[in-house]
Amino acid sequence: MTGNGDSRAVGGIPALPGAPASPGPRPSVGPQGRGAPGRLGYRGPSACAAAGITYRQLDYWARTGLVQPSVRPAHGSGSQRLYSFRDVLVLKIVKRLLDAGVSLQSIRTAVEALRSADLAELSDMTLMSDGATVYRCDSPEELAGLLRGGRGLFGIAVGAVWGDVESALSRLQAERVDTGEPVVSGHPADELARRRRAPADRIG
Repeated sequence: MTGNGDSRAVGGIPALPGAPASPGPRPSVGPQGRGAPGRLGYRGPSACAAAGITYRQLDYWARTGLVQPSVRPAHGSGSQRLYSFRDVLVLKIVKRLLDAGVSLQSIRTAVEALRSADLAELSDMTLMSDGATVYRCDSPEELAGLLRGGRGLFGIAVGAVWGDVESALSRLQAERVDTGEPVVSGHPADELARRRRAPADRIG
């Protein structure tokens, strides 16, 4: 069901169809966008903190296939899952959909759609739901068309969630996918420590 036809129901769509990129600024590609797009991964604790979920939720969703880490899955006892920026974004959206009472079947299909979309599309996307079906809206016109249906709906602006996740991850530890080197990007405490060391460095 797609309402009046102006929006698309995510349910039943295995991959989001391509949409023309709209003009105007877009968010950078997550914290890893600074010089190394897609090269950073986030371990469970960082993913949980940025998505606002518990480790039990993270583990359960990974084991049941709802949201699995795309960088590195767990392989046996002691191995660490590694999540991408998109993974963490999806985790946070899943949490919001579950909190709103959206059916698990619709959430699973929405997850597939979010994973299949080009990353550049996500910042302009709005997900709307009536609790049973999740709808994808890519423009104000599609959103208005869906609202004219008169159903009770709530919406998630993916771009806004993107900004929240990006801000949270910038203060958390990441890991370089190629080397495994830990990285803490843009943490205020690190910047303060650097400034405190600067005078001593100059004197030496």
